[in-house]
Amino acid sequence: MKTDASRLSPNPVLAQLGYPPDARLVIFHADDVGMCHGSNRAFIDLQAAGVVQCGSIMAPCPWAPEILDYCAAHPEIDVGVHLTLNSEWPGYRWGPVSTRAVESGLIDARGHFWPQVAQMQATMRASAALAELRAQIELVRAAGIDFTHLDTHMGAALTPALFPAYVELGFEYNVPVLVLRQLDDYVRALGFTQASDAEWSAFVAELEARGMPLIDHFRVTPGYGPGEDEGGRADLYAATLRALPPGITYFSLHPNASGDIEIIAPERAHWRTFEHDYFRSPQLLALLQREQIQPIGYRALCTLMRTARRNRRQL
Repeated sequence: MKTDASRLSPNPVLAQLGYPPDARLVIFHADDVGMCHGSNRAFIDLQAAGVVQCGSIMAPCPWAPEILDYCAAHPEIDVGVHLTLNSEWPGYRWGPVSTRAVESGLIDARGHFWPQVAQMQATMRASAALAELRAQIELVRAAGIDFTHLDTHMGAALTPALFPAYVELGFEYNVPVLVLRQLDDYVRALGFTQASDAEWSAFVAELEARGMPLIDHFRVTPGYGPGEDEGGRADLYAATLRALPPGITYFSLHPNASGDIEIIAPERAHWRTFEHDYFRSPQLLALLQREQIQPIGYRALCTLMRTARRNRRQL
């Protein structure tokens, strides 16, 4: 069932940030920061270029220490925690920071996270998974980073057993979590909730009343097929951006500088290195200007949330 976006009230965050209700804001978000050296290099390059203003760190990954040190030394960086319960690349694996106990259900026979979310769901103890999510957040905080948001690798924290706790972690740490105001066909296909439109609207109203800024729409790296040439890839992103409705869109990107991703994931490297180039290109900047699309980061939303919750406590 589709949600009729025309019946939804405008996202209050638009007005709070000083934009009209028909504005199109996009959080171009670098996922998988810390996964490898190339993901760190790409995030640093793109954040400096200005369109991709934020990303999130996979704390359990081998190259997380590099980006944790960088972000601690550059406190202006807009970065969140990419809560991770899966390790999907053959030959390049990682595991929990909180435990190596088989009884947790979080790990395979070699001590790594399960490659797929379905495997994780079938074996995990919810209490162990929640402890792991908290441990990852604390690892980032202990590095001295004022992180701005929480999101989730491969949607793992959106599974029914974890989703309520995932949301509450945002309130506990006083940062927004990636939650959508509407359930469109794409989000429903993820399968993390069977809520009706009315039930979801009530849930969204409760979160917003508690001061949580939410996202309207979700988009993701549009494909990994090796057949498209560079122009064809650019056309896919351009078509996605031109079709964006009003509101705030979270665009989940997976940029990598070349060097190591070609070994880790050769079948997907061409898309990830393309995003590193495209999202700092004059071609993209011109498209965003023509379409009147405004890139933003998560820090603005985090500031709104902290201000709203502080004001509520003072009442």
